[in-house]
Amino acid sequence: MREILGRRRRLLSRRNGGKPELLGAALTFATEWQWPVLPGVAPDPQGRARCACPDPECTVPGAHPFDPGLLAATTDARMVRWWWTNRPSAPVILATGGRAPCAVSLPALAASRALALLDRRGMRLGPVVASPTRWALLVKPYSMEQLGELLYAKDFVPGSLRFHGEGGYLALPPSETGQGAVRWERAPLPGSAAPWVPDVEAVVDAVVDALTRTGVSAPEL
Repeated sequence: MREILGRRRRLLSRRNGGKPELLGAALTFATEWQWPVLPGVAPDPQGRARCACPDPECTVPGAHPFDPGLLAATTDARMVRWWWTNRPSAPVILATGGRAPCAVSLPALAASRALALLDRRGMRLGPVVASPTRWALLVKPYSMEQLGELLYAKDFVPGSLRFHGEGGYLALPPSETGQGAVRWERAPLPGSAAPWVPDVEAVVDAVVDALTRTGVSAPEL
């Protein structure tokens, strides 16, 4: 019986233009790692660089929640199955903060240079999510007060750094957005436990220092 149901789900997903792995990934995030997720807005089929949401100037096409809203993010397996059975091609959106990781993101080119330098230094990083334009380093949850104190203590913080904290969101692999595929640049280790992630202080300190030392030009930041 399970085999028959599995075949039916795969057939339904193919007919609807979906990816069966999206449901599997969403279930892993929600049930095994206890990361609250929800479906994002799919890119506009008439033009993937555009978003299917009502905002004609959306800056993150296909990479954000719309209906349901961000507060609907859940770890409930039944809800996750229902969402991706009905919307099999929807991006998987992580609601950052709370029980879930937060993230620090920066432009892809600057991120690749920074990560190469951090590797040479032997710094331990957690999972890194990559899209064609930006990479996001997952970090432990932090408060806005904590982030404010951290940034205030810095002499220089690149304006292109973005912080996905409490009340924020991030598209997770293997989502497809208007800017292209979302993938793991640094994949979590296999297993049922939630991946280890570093403190935000360590990541911000290391990234800012790496960007300064590698001499990344302003347009790349």
